Amino acid sequence: MKHSKHNNQSKKAEAAAPIDHTGHEQMFRRRFWICLGLSLPVLLYSETLQDWLSFTMPAFPGSQWITPAFSVIVFLYGGIPFLQMAVGELKSRQPGMMTLISLAITVAFIYSLATLLMKEAIGFFWELVTLIDVMLLGHWIEMRSVRQASGALDELAKLMPETAERITAEGRTEEVPVSALQENDRVLIRPGQNIPADGEVAEGQSEVNESMITGESRPVKKQPGDKVIGGTLNGDGSLRVQVTATGEKTTLAGIMRLVEEAQQSKSRTQVLADRAAGWLFYTALAVAGITAIAWTLAVGFNVEVIKRVATVLVIACPHALGLAVPLVVAITTSVAASKGVLVRDRLALEAARELDAVIFDKTGTLTTGKQGVVDMAVMEGWDKDSALALAAAVEGDSEHMIARGIQEAAQKKELSLPKVREFEALKGRGVRARRGDHRVFVGGPRLLEQLELEVPSMLQSFANGAGEKGQTVIYLIEDEALVAAFALSDVIREESKEVVEQLHSMGLEVVMLTGDSQEVAKAVAAELGIDHYFAEVLPDHKNDKVSELQSQGKKVAMVGDGVNDAPALIRADVGIAIGSGTDVAVESAGIILVKSNPMDVVRVLKLSRATRRKMIQNLWWAAGYNIVALPLAAGILAPVGFLLSPAVGALVMSLSTVIVAMNAQLLRRAEI
Repeated sequence: MKHSKHNNQSKKAEAAAPIDHTGHEQMFRRRFWICLGLSLPVLLYSETLQDWLSFTMPAFPGSQWITPAFSVIVFLYGGIPFLQMAVGELKSRQPGMMTLISLAITVAFIYSLATLLMKEAIGFFWELVTLIDVMLLGHWIEMRSVRQASGALDELAKLMPETAERITAEGRTEEVPVSALQENDRVLIRPGQNIPADGEVAEGQSEVNESMITGESRPVKKQPGDKVIGGTLNGDGSLRVQVTATGEKTTLAGIMRLVEEAQQSKSRTQVLADRAAGWLFYTALAVAGITAIAWTLAVGFNVEVIKRVATVLVIACPHALGLAVPLVVAITTSVAASKGVLVRDRLALEAARELDAVIFDKTGTLTTGKQGVVDMAVMEGWDKDSALALAAAVEGDSEHMIARGIQEAAQKKELSLPKVREFEALKGRGVRARRGDHRVFVGGPRLLEQLELEVPSMLQSFANGAGEKGQTVIYLIEDEALVAAFALSDVIREESKEVVEQLHSMGLEVVMLTGDSQEVAKAVAAELGIDHYFAEVLPDHKNDKVSELQSQGKKVAMVGDGVNDAPALIRADVGIAIGSGTDVAVESAGIILVKSNPMDVVRVLKLSRATRRKMIQNLWWAAGYNIVALPLAAGILAPVGFLLSPAVGALVMSLSTVIVAMNAQLLRRAEI
């Protein structure tokens, strides 16, 4: 999918695309199977095929009408969709694949019916039905490959709870639909609940997970006076919130509007086969006109002239051309899936080869989206493993994100944890427990304030360095002494650095967007060697950053995983979602990395380039057939006694389709 400003040509293509293909997949599939079944009697009772294959079908009264009767049904049922879509192309004065197909099947249909009155002529009945069958198959494959994301807005809507606990004037709570909330209402947000509307904290303290909206990887502390966003997830504390915005005025509704606007502004790029079909349409008309004039001047106007013109127009129909791109796309989709890449939109894959820049969302894409221990310091007399094991033991009963990060760090080192007892959570400060006769605390600066402890110079230096990188510092305290400090941050994925290096080697610029602070963004960008980064970026600004790069003439891919990435994923020339991300991000992207491995971004680029090469080869095979067949069908070799019969032309046309299909299969061997 392309962004709204792509170029004049794609704007023109957008205007010239009167038919919305959404939902056509089932229609083409149904019509293909029905028409295929109806075509069998036509093929079996075709005199030409019987002569070629040396077989005879049983004759009975009326059997001579089987071929024309079933052909009429196939034309009316299977051909009508192409005729309808051709009307749109002609109205926009941009004839393409639909016009060319419609021209061929209409000429074949009318000429074949006319031959019923001319016993000396042979109709195109079997060519007609096979042509329609192949075109239906090609468009079924194409529609399946271009099925667009349709659930993005629904997934966004799911973030908002259906009900809320409104606080009455008497101080009681009542459960009401979220739609009933009004500005200045007060609502109670219990631990673990989604916030039902934008508002301001009136009472209580808690930490709120806003990563799905702002991209901030760490829970954000909330206390009276702080603003909260509808759809975000409350942590362990309870909050009383005064509503400031509901319905269409909320931040989440704004994101939904961005997604919808981005979807509507997408331009439909014509595929190569469509453009080739347009050229071939004019070429076929020109060759048919020249044929009619030349033969009329040579032998006078008669049945042979009509036969020559009809042969030219029927042979020009793109059997192979109609399958050249869809077959490659279908095989590409299969190959990609085996490599952990799900292609939802073939235009996104086609556009990937032209990229100039790749934008990565930080949280959950270049990083795991989870807090982890990235460094630690200990006082004299302690070793790091012992300190980490003790901290993990104390945090053993806590479900806090930071606690899990410490626990996972100890598990990764396979440390044996000491036994502790009397665990207690200190709200907003940390946790404490006992090991033997020792009191042990784990917590941040607010815990130190409560215990009235000063940080030793060595640990203070460590904490200052971690703070400059935007990392969270947690302290381990035994009795009255600080014994260790842990620096936690969103853990960078192991593959991220190699991804950046490979993209650079392919000549692409690498950009990072994040809702995190400048310090966090700077540290991650420096570690990975990223060219540019944008920090503290809100959802609408992420969308703007993509547009900003596009306004510089760059083709941009966006790689992300969160709801806040959805507008940018759709706005980008290529939207790539990390599969472990939220459903809305996956629904908003043209390409999904199922294995959540950013290295697959490189595979996408390689696959796109391999696919392009195969498409070009197939189009040349398909066009090559027409380059040779059209002059022969026109009778260019008639002076030397050679005329291409419609039957032989149809056979060669079928062979070109087989060659295109076989060539597409070779894509499975491409190194990706």
